[in-house]
Parts: sequence; structure tokens; C-alpha cells
Amino acid sequence: MTGLALLFIGYSLLCACGLAITHFRPSHYADAALARVMGLVVLAALCLLQLIHFIWLYQNLPWVDSALYRLALYAVAPAFYVFSQALLVGQMVRPRLLWHGLPLLLCLLLPSPWATPGAFLLGAGYLLLLGRSLLSLRGERVYFRAEMLLLGLVLVVAIGVSVLGALQSLLPDKLFFSLYACAIGLALFCVQLTLGLRPSLAADVSQTLRASYTASSLNNVDCDAALARLNQLMQHERMFTDNNLSLASLAERLGLSSHQTSELLNSRIGKSFSRYVREARVAAAKAMLVDEPSASVLSVGLSQGFSSQSTFYDAFREIEGMTPGQWRKLAGRAVRS
Repeated sequence: MTGLALLFIGYSLLCACGLAITHFRPSHYADAALARVMGLVVLAALCLLQLIHFIWLYQNLPWVDSALYRLALYAVAPAFYVFSQALLVGQMVRPRLLWHGLPLLLCLLLPSPWATPGAFLLGAGYLLLLGRSLLSLRGERVYFRAEMLLLGLVLVVAIGVSVLGALQSLLPDKLFFSLYACAIGLALFCVQLTLGLRPSLAADVSQTLRASYTASSLNNVDCDAALARLNQLMQHERMFTDNNLSLASLAERLGLSSHQTSELLNSRIGKSFSRYVREARVAAAKAMLVDEPSASVLSVGLSQGFSSQSTFYDAFREIEGMTPGQWRKLAGRAVRS
């Protein structure tokens, strides 16, 4: 078990660094800065936990009894909860945010035998709060089915870890920390797989749920006329090719507020703004890849509104399940045959 735990620790550190660089970019959290910061805090805390697990399991140095380990252990649950809340319902007000820092003080005051079990009991409490929040996704499960299954597995792992923490005294120390290190690695694997399926999951979930939390803002809007205008802007004026296109700028052209535009897209088309724009850009890129075989893949992506090669490839893989180059080859063979 110790050997498996060491492998998971190595994977966790590489995975966390990769997520910090590729997923937690400012462009992915343009309207959710607090969520991005808390996500990075969670990754940092998990990395610190795994490093200390490595020191204990491989070098037999009891850093798992240190105040540093306690701080990291007590930071994970509240930081992840704040991350999820900021993502789902917007920025949290400062007084509420400060309450979630209290566990960091609590961990330094608890007697040593109670410190680790207390952290997992705290985590179980946060899981209950988070589960209640995630129930709001039930109406949108058709759009996030695969992602919800994988994130549900993360929740199951977290529940298992909470139970494991409560039973820590019944397990040999190294076995407990080996199982905990494996659980962290497994949870990060599920997160990485989920984001591989939908790189812009954070933005999609945020926009969809924020539209669903509030009362309808479309009661006095001619939705059919707004949709016709939207089609004109996107299909004829090709507004999606502007890489600076934002929800606010589209709303201005439609003569609606940003919230009305977001609700229109979610309720009438079944897509978030970012998903809708990505699909329009990918559809136009597919046509250009076939019609202009001499054009480079990068130039195709940039001409359709993607700001970089990475965002183009991420969106194309998410929607088509392959890279633009692979799709072009398959499309070319189909045309020749």
C-alpha cells in the first residue's frame, strides 16, 4: 500500500501543477476571480499534504504531527466550499468569507489526538453544505451529465475519506496516511478527467446556474424577436469572430441586459453564453478547414475568434472529440471517397 501511495503522491503533485497552469488561468475565471484564487488555495493545500505524506511514508519523519500539516488539512474543506459557492452564485461578501477562516484557528487550538479526526468531521460538514448547493444542478443535469457523474465520484471519495478520518485511531498510522494519499490522487484524477471532457466547465456551470437562481428577467421581452436578432448577429454578421466578444457586448447589440441575454441563451437554446460562442466558432472553423485545405490550423482558429491555439484546441476537442488537424484529415478522406 505504501508503494501505491507514493505513486499517487507523485501523480498528485504533477496533476496539481498542471491544473494550476492550464485550468486556473485568468481567462477561465474572468467573472469569478474569488473562485480562481480559492481553487489555487485548494491545490496548494493538497500539494502540501501530499509532500508531508511523502516525507512520512518514505523518510519516516513525523511531519504529519506538525502545525503546518494541520493548517493544510483544515484549509482544504473551507477553501473548496468557498470555491464552489463563488463559482455557482458569485462573489461572497467579505464578512461571510471570513467565517470560513475560523477552522485555521481552530486547528491550532485542538489537542493533538483530536486534530486529525476533527478535520475530517469538519470536512463532512462542508460536504453536506456542498451537496445541498449541488442539488441546484438537477435541473441542468442534461447539459452536465458526464461531468456530474465524475464529480459525483469525487464526492464519494471525499465521503469515504471523511469516514476514514473518523476511524483513524483504529488503523495503523502509515496505513491511514497511505489510504489518504491514494484518495487525494484519485480525486485529482477524476477532476482532471472531468476537465478533459469540458475544459470550460467552470464558466459553463457558473453562467447556467446563475441564470437559474433568479426570477425570470424575460417577462417583458419578445424572446422570438430577440432570438431572430441573435441569429442575425451570429450567422450573418458573424459576431463570434471577434475574440473580444463578451456577454455584455452581445447583450448591448441585442438591446438586453447581460442577465437577460444569459437567461435567453440558457432557457431557449439550452446553452451558456461561452458554450454557445464556442460551438459557433468550432462550426465555422470546421467549414473553413474543409474549404481552405492550405490554411494552417492556427490561422483557421484565430480567424474564427479564438484567442490562441490552446483555446481553439480545447474547444474543438470538447465538441468534436479530436483535434482540428485530426478532424481535417478525416473530413478530407470522406470528401475524396
